[in-house]
Amino acid sequence: MPKPTLIFVYNADSGFVNALLDTGHKIVSPQTYACHLCELTHSVFSMRDEWKRFVDGLKLSVEFLHRDELMNQYSIKNAQLPAVFLKTDTGLQEWISREEIINCRSLDDLTCLIDNRSRIFD
Repeated sequence: MPKPTLIFVYNADSGFVNALLDTGHKIVSPQTYACHLCELTHSVFSMRDEWKRFVDGLKLSVEFLHRDELMNQYSIKNAQLPAVFLKTDTGLQEWISREEIINCRSLDDLTCLIDNRSRIFD
């Protein structure tokens, strides 16, 4: 049986132009930026080192997608994003909701939430 995969889905579209627009939005108007997952896990220009270390230490496989990639790869439309999905041999299911991510006030809050949920895989 393959190991489950956590799929972190950002509330942003993929691609270089979209990344530039997102970076500008984060700088000019961070309070209106639509992706709280990105806010927690990335600085303006790159992934936070502490987040990378955390993800590298997870016992589960990890995948990162943007909303357009979620649609293209899994045909999931209208998902409330950002969110984390769990991919198993039986399919894809929401594992951490948009509301739960928004309720995280810090990267520590998010990593604690993920640690607590992932204990079922120990």
